[in-house]
Amino acid sequence: MNKPLPLLLTLFALVGLPAAVPLAAATTTPPASATVPPQDAEKSHSLTIKVTAGADDDADKAASAADGKDAEDSGKGSDNALVSIGHDSTLESGRRAAAVVSVFGSSTSAGQVEGAVVSVVGNTRVTGPVSDSAVAVLGNTYVNSTVGDSVVAVLGNVELGPNAVVHGDVVAIGGDLVRDPAAIVHGSVQNVSIFGHMGDLQWLHNWVHNGLMYGRPLAFAPGLGWAWAIAFSFLALYLLIALLFPGGISRCVKTMEAQPGRTTLAALFTFISKPIVFVLLVVTVIGTILIPFLAFALLVAGLFGKAVAFAWLGGRALPKRAPEREFPPVLAVLVGGLIALLLYVVPVLGFIVYKGLDVLGLGMVVYTLILALRARREAAQSAQVAKATGDAASAPPAETAATKAAPVAPPVSLDLENRAGFWIRMVALLLDLILVGIVCSILRIPTHDGLLLVLAAYGAVMWKIRGTTVGGIVCGLRLARLDGRAIDWATAVTRALASFLSFFVVGLGFIWVVFDPERQSWHDKIAGTVIVHAPRSAPLV
Repeated sequence: MNKPLPLLLTLFALVGLPAAVPLAAATTTPPASATVPPQDAEKSHSLTIKVTAGADDDADKAASAADGKDAEDSGKGSDNALVSIGHDSTLESGRRAAAVVSVFGSSTSAGQVEGAVVSVVGNTRVTGPVSDSAVAVLGNTYVNSTVGDSVVAVLGNVELGPNAVVHGDVVAIGGDLVRDPAAIVHGSVQNVSIFGHMGDLQWLHNWVHNGLMYGRPLAFAPGLGWAWAIAFSFLALYLLIALLFPGGISRCVKTMEAQPGRTTLAALFTFISKPIVFVLLVVTVIGTILIPFLAFALLVAGLFGKAVAFAWLGGRALPKRAPEREFPPVLAVLVGGLIALLLYVVPVLGFIVYKGLDVLGLGMVVYTLILALRARREAAQSAQVAKATGDAASAPPAETAATKAAPVAPPVSLDLENRAGFWIRMVALLLDLILVGIVCSILRIPTHDGLLLVLAAYGAVMWKIRGTTVGGIVCGLRLARLDGRAIDWATAVTRALASFLSFFVVGLGFIWVVFDPERQSWHDKIAGTVIVHAPRSAPLV
């Protein structure tokens, strides 16, 4: 069965769904059914909720029997709400319940329900009276009795039997609607088509019960052949990438092996900054034009990064060889991919490995690009210095009026002992914040909306023009580039934008100065800058 939706939903689930929900089910046996115990119709109306999550059959039956006995002995339970997480809920004929709810399971009711019958990622089947609604999300809804309100199926089918009497609306979103001629509907009937015919979604239910509930993207279970087909299809894509770009794969892997700490830090920065960058682009309105291009670039980089992560993992498993006899990258990708697929079936660890390889692979690609750009810039600077040295050697030793008039600024030391610490930088930032706040108050700029933007713009302009801010002048601080060159607009703007990243992550980017051996904040590392104490003889104003 060739359907595009399984692929889309699976990719979305693998990327976005957290594995924290199914942790309780990860150490249990496969799902079982839950039933409401026999109850006396004349018992009192106290509300109890029975929640189960993947218990085995024997324990479930024993619990049901015990619950039934307790209910009969205590005289309670006529309005029990049956809530099951991770498996099915069943209300037998002749029994009553306040509600029947299943999360990652199907709900079946043949008794009387005072509330609603709901299934999330499961099917809803109602053959007894229901006072409220019958709903299935990512599943089918079958009704052959009286329903006091609506009958709904989201991404599933709705079927009304001959005895169905629906006092509300009937809605099928993304599925088919089958109605017996004898069925009565007092409200409206709506069939909203999104993806066409959805079928019974059993493929999704199999993946939820055998994969998601155990915190893993893959599993050796019936009905998951489509998931394995998708996994091997992507592995084939990564092998193709390794065949087409072996040099790039090798360079990224060597970056990880040579600088594992910095590469991991770059991976975390990239992971954290992605949503922040998209939000900033949306806020600027004009930046929304760049969103499709950035999303495409991240998609390509993510696919290449996953191939790099597989190559790195496979390289750790393959025996070491001399540099001239190294294994080809495509073999490392194959070995690493097979190891990853096996790890994907391990409960909880499967999702951790999947997301970890995604983040690490993209970080290796980004940091390798940063190193390549840095090396190219240093080569260009070396060429300029060599050219200037040659021109100066060939020029006559005479001073011009311009050189005589130009002031010679004392050199700024980039040594570690001359770099500013955390507290002096915070004092300078506080002074700048007060100054910007006063300006915003005078210009009537709303501080809750524009203060940070004005502060960032002020910093970028001051860094470019004076190499420091007013707070820096008071505290004797100066912004300097690690390569010794003057602050240009690209560096100033980059540092200003990167400061949002340092601020929005609970201010951790600013506090990083305390722990960093280079005394750099996150925005300093991104811009390649550092805050130093200005020489006493250097005029700041």
